[in-house]
Amino acid sequence: MSTPTPLTITTADEQHRPQLEQLWTMFRHEMSAFTGTLPDEHGRFRQERLDAGLSEPGWSAHIFHLGPRPVGFAVLRGLDKGEHVISSFFIAHGARRAHIGRAAVSELTAAHPGRWTVAYQDRNEVAAKFWRTVATELDPACTFEHRAVPGQPELPSDSWTRFGVR
Repeated sequence: MSTPTPLTITTADEQHRPQLEQLWTMFRHEMSAFTGTLPDEHGRFRQERLDAGLSEPGWSAHIFHLGPRPVGFAVLRGLDKGEHVISSFFIAHGARRAHIGRAAVSELTAAHPGRWTVAYQDRNEVAAKFWRTVATELDPACTFEHRAVPGQPELPSDSWTRFGVR
């Protein structure tokens, strides 16, 4: 019986951009089922949040690996503020249901104790269940609310989960 390859999380920089952009495309493609967003005329999805995660103060990008294989990422913001935000989060389908996402959220939030928030679409039932479960495990007093998507009134409201990490 083989031992599962351990998850490693690396704070990303420009050398990780090619892997992150590949994962970003998968993430945005998956999200397009819920948002109706289409790629631009070059076949690319907007990636301002990814770019900010690699270059802006108070932001960070992280890439998740199982052995040499990139299997996911997170973009965090507000790390210089009182409430931190998981701005984008993705695990490739083949790596899901192995608690990789939970482990990644736990490790990333533990590195920045305090208040956290994350938005997701309720129509994305897998993500909604994941974030409700993870937030409740990390903070049984977590809260849930709905907010309109800024600048996109045609979209359903986002669900926001807030939780604290010590």
